Amino acid sequence: MSESESLALSNDFQGFLTNLASIDSLGLSAAFKVLGSILKVSDGMGRDSEATLSKLLDFAPTSAMVDLVKTTLLLIYGSNISSPEMIKDNLKRAPFANPSPEMDITDSLLWPSRSTFDVVVIGSGAGGAMAAMKLAKSGLSVVILEEGRAHDVSEFRTGKALDRFQSLYRSSGATFALGKAPVVLPIGRGVGGTTLVNSGTCFRTPNGVLDNWHKQVGLEFADRTVFSKYLDEVEDILRVAPAPLDVMGNNGLLAIKGATSLGYQVAPLRRNAPGCMGSCQCAIGCPQNAKNGVHLNALPLACSCGAKIVSNAKVLNILHNTALVKGAEVRAYGIRAKRKDGSCFEILADQIVVACGATETPGLLRRSGLAKHKEVGRNLAIHPAVSACGWFEEEVYPNRGILQSVGIEEFHESDGILIEATSTPPGMGSVILPGFGKTLRSNLERSLHLSALGAMVADMPSGAVYGSKKSFIFYNLDKRDFDRLMKGVSIMGRVLFKAGAKSVLTGIRGNMEATNVAELDEAISHASLDKIHLAAFHPTGTMRMGLDENRYPVDQNGRLRGVKGLFVSDASVLPTCPEVNPQVTIMAISSAISDYILADSKN
Repeated sequence: MSESESLALSNDFQGFLTNLASIDSLGLSAAFKVLGSILKVSDGMGRDSEATLSKLLDFAPTSAMVDLVKTTLLLIYGSNISSPEMIKDNLKRAPFANPSPEMDITDSLLWPSRSTFDVVVIGSGAGGAMAAMKLAKSGLSVVILEEGRAHDVSEFRTGKALDRFQSLYRSSGATFALGKAPVVLPIGRGVGGTTLVNSGTCFRTPNGVLDNWHKQVGLEFADRTVFSKYLDEVEDILRVAPAPLDVMGNNGLLAIKGATSLGYQVAPLRRNAPGCMGSCQCAIGCPQNAKNGVHLNALPLACSCGAKIVSNAKVLNILHNTALVKGAEVRAYGIRAKRKDGSCFEILADQIVVACGATETPGLLRRSGLAKHKEVGRNLAIHPAVSACGWFEEEVYPNRGILQSVGIEEFHESDGILIEATSTPPGMGSVILPGFGKTLRSNLERSLHLSALGAMVADMPSGAVYGSKKSFIFYNLDKRDFDRLMKGVSIMGRVLFKAGAKSVLTGIRGNMEATNVAELDEAISHASLDKIHLAAFHPTGTMRMGLDENRYPVDQNGRLRGVKGLFVSDASVLPTCPEVNPQVTIMAISSAISDYILADSKN
C-alpha cells in the first residue's frame, strides 16, 4: 500500500469515528478507536501486531469488536481502491441512467408549523410507501414523513462508495444488535428506506408461512387465494422478473454449476430490476436507477395522486388524547416532528400509519406513551446469515454482475435454509478473508478469484428492541439456528467445490480454509458462536399482528390495540420470520392493512 493510500485510509477511518461518535450511545466508537489504532490494512504491519490481533480475535469478549473494526476498515479500503474504477464503469455501462420520476418532496425546514391531512404516514420504506400510494389513490390527502433525505441517482453514479454507504444507511451503517455474537444490521435511511440499498431480490411469501399466519395467527388476508392478489399487485408495481443469465456474472453462474452438479434445486432469483446491467452496487445505490426501490414507483405514484413527502423530519411523538374512562380507547390525532435545526412542527390527521421499521417503530410508540402492550419491542427476528467463499484458479470478478443473482432452495422448505449467490462491491464482503496486515493484503490482491455464497435461516424470534429516544437492539442466536447456519456452510462449501473451487473459506475462525470436503466437515465440527462472522439483514416482528390480544400488540387488521386511528404497516408486524427476502411480503401486507384503513376512515 502506498503512503497516499495509507493516509487516505487513516483519514477516512477517523472520519467514520467522528460520525459514529455523534450518533453512538453504546460506547462503540471508543472501542473502535482503540482497536482501529492497531488494526491497519497495510504492508507495514509487523508480525507482532498480527499476532496480537489474532489473539484478540480468538478471545470471545474482544473477537466481535475486532471483527467489526476489520469490516469497517475493509469497507473503507475497498471504497478508496475501487471508487475510481466503479465510477468509470458506471459511466461506461450506461452513459445515461433511467430518469427518476417526479415526487413532491419538501425539506422539513420549509414545512409549515402546523398543517392538516387525512393521513400521516411515518416512514417512506416498503410498508410506508405502499400504504401512502394506496391511500392517496383512494382520494385521501396523505403526507409522508421521512427522517432521511432524498437521494438523486447522480450521487450513485459518481459518488465515492464510502460516502454513499454512510449517507444511505442508518447510523452510517453502524446499527448493531448486541448479544453473545454482536451483529450489524444494515438498515437504509432516506426517501425509499431500505429499498434504496437492498439486493432487489423479490420472493413471494412461502405458502407454509401464509398458512401459519392464516390458521394459527388469525390473519384473514393471509389466506393463500386472498394474499395472492396482493402479491400480484406488488410484483406488478415492482416489475419483478428472473435475473437474466447474461447479466448475473460469474458468481451466479458458478453457483448454478455447483448446485446442478449436486442435483440441488437452483434457479436465477426473481428481482425488481428490469434493465439491470450488473454493476453489483445495489447495496450502495443503483447507478443506473434499474433497481426498482419504492422511490421509483410507489412513492411517485402516491405523489401523482396528491401525496406529499417531508424529508429530514424526525417524528418525536404521536399526538393523542387521554382516555377519560379506565380501559377506554385513546384516539390518535396527529404527530409532532423535529426539523434538522431543532425546531418542531405538527401535522394533524384522522389516521396515523407508523412504518418506521422493526427497529424504530417500538421506540416511537414508547416516546408517545402508547407502548402499553407487554409484547412491544419483543420477538425480534433478523434472518441471520453466514457466508462461504471459494478460491478459483480463474478470475471470477465477483463484483461484476448482479449482487444477488441465484437462489438454492433445496433445503429451504425442509430446513429453513435459503442459499443465495451474493457478491458485494470491493471491501464490503471481504471480512471473510483470513488474517491481518500482509496476510490480509495478499488475500485482497487476489480477491478477484473468489466466488461467494450466503446462507440465511428462518430464525426463532430471540431478540428485542428497547429504548425510546434511541433504539437498543439485543439478539442472541438460538442454538437450533446456529446448527442450521453450520449446515448452510456445509452445503455452500460442497457447492463451491463442485463448481471447481480449489479451497473454501469457511468463515470459522481457527479453521478458515478447507481444501476438501473432509477438511470442511472438520472445520464445522469445531465451530462455535464466538468463532463465526454472523450477519443479518431483515429485522421483523417487534410489533406482531394477530388475533390473540394477549400475544399481539397489533390486531389482525393492523391497528394498534387500544388506540383509534393508529395503524402499524411495516416489517415489525410480521408474526414470524418470513423465511425469504421480505420486501414483497411487507408491501403486500401493507396493501392489505391499507384496505382496513380505508374502511376505518369511512366509519
